[in-house]
Amino acid sequence: MSSGPAIQTLPGFRDFYPQECATRNYLFSQWRDLCHRYGFHEYEGPILESTDLYRKKSGDEVVEQLFAFTDKGDREVSMRPELTPTLARMVAARQREFKKPMRWFSIGPFFRFERPQIAKGRLREFYQFNCDIIGEDSENVDAEILSLSIDLMLSLGFDQDDFVVRVSDRQAWIDFAEEAKVSDTETFLQVIDKMEREKEAKTEEKLSKLGTSLESVKAFMAEGVAKVPRLARLFETLKAQGKDGFCKVDLGIVRGLAYYTGVVFEIFDKKHGLRASAGGGRYDKLIHTLSDGKANMPAAGFAMGDAVIGNLL
Repeated sequence: MSSGPAIQTLPGFRDFYPQECATRNYLFSQWRDLCHRYGFHEYEGPILESTDLYRKKSGDEVVEQLFAFTDKGDREVSMRPELTPTLARMVAARQREFKKPMRWFSIGPFFRFERPQIAKGRLREFYQFNCDIIGEDSENVDAEILSLSIDLMLSLGFDQDDFVVRVSDRQAWIDFAEEAKVSDTETFLQVIDKMEREKEAKTEEKLSKLGTSLESVKAFMAEGVAKVPRLARLFETLKAQGKDGFCKVDLGIVRGLAYYTGVVFEIFDKKHGLRASAGGGRYDKLIHTLSDGKANMPAAGFAMGDAVIGNLL
């Protein structure tokens, strides 16, 4: 009787043999140790959530990017692609039980339904570290999240020659769009987010349709900290911490997720030319939105995936 062809790992998923498992567990240990030093507490949520939770955050179109299906109870469910919606749901349910600010972190598997790009570290299944500070609107929170992200890179053996943290302020671009009377702010932010990867002629065409110009955008970016007082104050704090040398102002960073409301940042590898290996920022309205107004708390967070960092170790 023929045994048939060997069953292979599904595209975008991984086996963890002992050596790979040891590397993964080393990452997890570094993530946990650092968060404990910063006074964070570990939490976890379910891998399977109602698809409506992600629709509420990102609209119906997000379903195409999810491992979404109808379960045997005839419920629309999805394997989680990120943790922030789950965090918002959990915080809204029991917010009064916890002292503010809440410093929470989690490490776990996530899933996205897209063509895997193994060389770039984009898989369908991936592990991610998330840390968030919830219920504190002080600008010092932005500095704390940035400082934690830098210390995490240092704990993994990287130094100032290996990585740079590119820091921006999404709200500054929203203010720019209002002053320039841009017709569609969200589309405008998407254009800025793609500037580095697109030809200038294409960017100019898109900006012109929105009511502004590439020249105006470049002039704004050139002013940097001088145009964004929040960033100037942030870098003063980072300098006092001895961390400013790891960072640079780059207003071309706006992050692709629309829920960010203030300071945003991404960590880039200087030597290998990989995509951003981690990033985060402030999101003061998302928990309010996802909790249907039951929890109105500012927040800032940071996330790092295992695949890209694994390529660097």
